[in-house]
Amino acid sequence: MPTSEPKNPAWPYWRIAIGAVSIVLVVVVGVLAGRVTRDSPAEAQAGVDCGAVKCIALTFDDGPGPYTDRLLQILKDNDARSTFFLIGNKVAANPEGAKRIAEAGMEVGSHTWEHPNMTTIPAEEIPAQFRRASDAIEQATGARPKLVRTAGGLINDEVLAEAGRQGLADINWDVIPFDWANDANTDATRYMLMTQIKPNSVVLFHDTYSSTVDLVQQFIPVLKANGYHLVTVSQLAGEREPGTSYGSRENGPPVNELKDIPPQDIPSLPATPSPPPMPNFPITDIPGANSGGPNNGA
Repeated sequence: MPTSEPKNPAWPYWRIAIGAVSIVLVVVVGVLAGRVTRDSPAEAQAGVDCGAVKCIALTFDDGPGPYTDRLLQILKDNDARSTFFLIGNKVAANPEGAKRIAEAGMEVGSHTWEHPNMTTIPAEEIPAQFRRASDAIEQATGARPKLVRTAGGLINDEVLAEAGRQGLADINWDVIPFDWANDANTDATRYMLMTQIKPNSVVLFHDTYSSTVDLVQQFIPVLKANGYHLVTVSQLAGEREPGTSYGSRENGPPVNELKDIPPQDIPSLPATPSPPPMPNFPITDIPGANSGGPNNGA
């Protein structure tokens, strides 16, 4: 009766060695093929503890706009996250722009439907300004916002109560560098940042200005050189209770804490002219209401 040959006792170890080599080869091939990439901004900042390290939340109002995509690329290149407060009727007109913001790992909040002064419009108009903006953002991004910033940060008890009923927490700021007033005079805006920023600051910007995007590109290296992690409002301030308000409409006291970096370490800007800001859409739902200002307000 034939007998089988004895099994080689070394074979199980060869199988393990071959398997390990195969795994290494898969990883190497994945890297070379571009399949294995560095963390996204969301992943890069997910483990940041703002109670242990210096954090800052850069926030951008009035989008989505024509300069938003460039800003998203700048944030991605710097492993940074931010919070965008989007105007509802702009989202309805450009849902893909809002979707790209969310897909880039950024936090999306509401900036109301039409950007009116929420403290002066008729009381019966308040709910729709929150609801329609949240509906548009949810339809575009797949997620309903939990944060809201009213036009100019103007809010009162009646407006705040309605925000709470709709599951929204109000977010203002403590650093307002007046980018919309300075526009291309980025030196003036930069001065405000250099003298006002401190750990856990929430900064108000508007990505409807190409000059603001320029400033952010050149200022992020300053923040990083000073040890700051760029995070969302929710990462910095935690989960906010609907109907509560965070921050104020004013700048905090000057702190002069930031140290500047050498000029050669500041990124150069694209050799293109600075386009004009993107105005907000006119308010059509509320008779006699307007957003105010050369760019329809802050």
